[in-house]
This record gives sequence, C-alpha cells and structure tokens, in this order.
Amino acid sequence: MEIIPASILDLNALRKLEKESFDRDAWPLFDLIAVLTFPDVVRLKAVEDGKMIGFVAGDPRPRDGWGWIATIAVDQNFQRRGIGTALLHECESKLGTPRSRLTVRLSNHGAIALYQREGYQTIDVWKAYYSDGEDAMVMEKTL
Repeated sequence: MEIIPASILDLNALRKLEKESFDRDAWPLFDLIAVLTFPDVVRLKAVEDGKMIGFVAGDPRPRDGWGWIATIAVDQNFQRRGIGTALLHECESKLGTPRSRLTVRLSNHGAIALYQREGYQTIDVWKAYYSDGEDAMVMEKTL
C-alpha cells in the first residue's frame, strides 16, 4: 500500500468509495469534483495493486489556526489494517496548521475510538448535522 496525491482522474473511484463508505452521507458529484480540483486542498489516496482503497481530504485554514479533515474513508475490505491512520497522519502533516479538526457521527464508535487514539478530543457537538438528524461530534487535535 502506498499513499499518493489524488487527482480528478480518481473521480469514479472516489465516487464508488464514498457511496460504499457513507451511503446516505456520500458527497454529491459536485463536491467530489471540488475536493479533487480546488487549490490548497490536501487530497491523498491509498493505493494497492493500482486500486484506490482509501482517501482523505483536508482543507487548510491557516487564518483560523487549524485545518479541516473533510473526509476520510477506507474500502471495507481493507479496514483494520492501519490505512485510515496512515491517511490521517499524512493529511495532518500536509495541512501546515497547528491544529486539525473533523466531524464524526456520534454513532460511529470505531472512528471515534481511532480519532481518540490519535489525540483528538471532543470540542463541540453539532445538533442534527447529518441528513437523518443525527448529531456530529466535532473533534480537534494539536499537531
């Protein structure tokens, strides 16, 4: 497995990964195009045997003093192998900000445990953040 920059050429693979990973929360096509093309966005993919098996995108916000991990996903067939952690670390290192933030569903206990292991702490809860009304935990880490 290697982690390399992603580009617009990864659009179809990213659409598939988003749909499989997030179902009802998957980003629409326009947002996927944006994350793969907007300048300054950190976009990385995990690749094995020429196939995208993971993706992370980060939005550096240096004026705010933090970067935003906008999305992170690992193909379900490759989970629990450290790929998500590796993508997270690589994205954090490229944000160029002193802190990193992200949101996660309150019911996503596996992701919350991962983020806590990696030093993220809860700083807020956004009520009814997701389309089905579930709350989002906002987490932050000093890098």
